[in-house]
Amino acid sequence: MGGLAVATLAYLSKPYQQKCQLTKGSSLDGACLLARQLAANQTLVHTKRKVEETDEQSLLLAQLNAMVSEERNPNTMQIDVMTSREVLECLNDEDAYVPVAVQRCIGPITDAVEMIVTAFAKGGRLIYLGAGTSGRLGILDSVECPPTFSVSHKQVVGLIAGGNDAIYKAVEGAEDDAQGAVNDLKAINFSANDVLVGIAASGRTPYVIGGLDYATSVGANTVSLTCNPGSEVSKHAQVNICPVVGPEVLTGSTRLKSGTAQKLVLNMLTTASMIRSGKSYENLMVDVNASNEKLYARAIRIVMQATNCSRDTALEALNKTGYKAKLAILHILTGVDTEQGKTLLHQQGGFLRRAVEAHQSQQSCSQNTEDKQQ
Repeated sequence: MGGLAVATLAYLSKPYQQKCQLTKGSSLDGACLLARQLAANQTLVHTKRKVEETDEQSLLLAQLNAMVSEERNPNTMQIDVMTSREVLECLNDEDAYVPVAVQRCIGPITDAVEMIVTAFAKGGRLIYLGAGTSGRLGILDSVECPPTFSVSHKQVVGLIAGGNDAIYKAVEGAEDDAQGAVNDLKAINFSANDVLVGIAASGRTPYVIGGLDYATSVGANTVSLTCNPGSEVSKHAQVNICPVVGPEVLTGSTRLKSGTAQKLVLNMLTTASMIRSGKSYENLMVDVNASNEKLYARAIRIVMQATNCSRDTALEALNKTGYKAKLAILHILTGVDTEQGKTLLHQQGGFLRRAVEAHQSQQSCSQNTEDKQQ
C-alpha cells in the first residue's frame, strides 16, 4: 500500500486490513533500493559481456594462428627497408607460387566444373558468395560472363556480404553475419538446381559458412574456395578447392597471392563450364555478345577465323543471322539458313562442332541414298 493510500486503511474491514502491506521507508529509500538492483544487474551484464568478448577474441586468435595465410613470410621480413624495385621483385617472386598451387587443385576444380555443367543443363545457376576481396572477385567473374558467352546475367551471380555498397567500400561486420547470406540467397530464389561456391581466403567467414549451410539445407551442390587447408569453411561444402599459396608478402593481406589464386580458380570454373556447355568452337568465343564496337569487330574476326572466309563474307553472314557469330559460322560452313541453324544447334545442345558434323553426316547419308537409287 503506497504512502498516499495509508489514510484509507482505517476504512477497510479487518480482513482486508490484514492483507495490506504498508510501505517500509520513504520514496527515497525505494529509489536507492532500485538503483542498487540496477547497478548490480549492469555489473553482471558487463562482466558477462567481457568474458564472452575475451572468449571470442581468444578463439579468433587461435584460428588466425593456425592459418597459413596469416603466417609471417620469412622472405619479406626486410621489405620495409627495400627499394621500390626490390619490393616489386619480391612481389613477383611470391606470385610465382600461385599457378603451382592452383595446378595442385585441378582434381576438385574438375569436380566443381562437372557440378556446374550439370546445373546449367538443367537450367540452374552458378552463385558466388563471399565477403570483402573474395566477394568482389566473385562479382567480377560473374559480370564478365554475359558479354563473353551471351548468357543471361542471372546465370552466374555474385553475392557479397553487405550488399552492393560493399563492392566499393568495406561494410563493417557484414562478413560476420551468417543470416545475411541466407537472406541474400533467398532474395534470388536460390534452389536445389543451383550450385553455390563459397569464397573465403581465410576459410572462417561466418557469412560464407551460413550461405553454404543454407544451400545444403535446400539440397543444392556446394563448393568451397579457400587458401587455408583444413579450414572451417571446407567442412560445410561437398567439394573443397584450396590452393595453398603460403604466407603473404604483407602478413594477412589476402588480396595478394590468395586473391590471385582465387581469381584464377574462378576463371577456370566459368570458362571450363561454358566450354563444356557448347560456348566455344575450337578455341573461339563463338557465343560472344556483340554489344559494342570492339565486340562487333571481334565477332567478324571470329567468323573469319572459324571459316577462313573474307571480311565481306563474314559480315554478310552476321547480318543474316542477327550478328550471332555461331549461327553465321554454321551458315558459312553448311549453307543452312538462320532458322535451320537454330534448330540444328538446339538438337546438338548448342555445340557448333557437333552441329556441323551432324549436318555433314546428313548430307553424306542423303548422297549415299541418291547414289543407290541411281
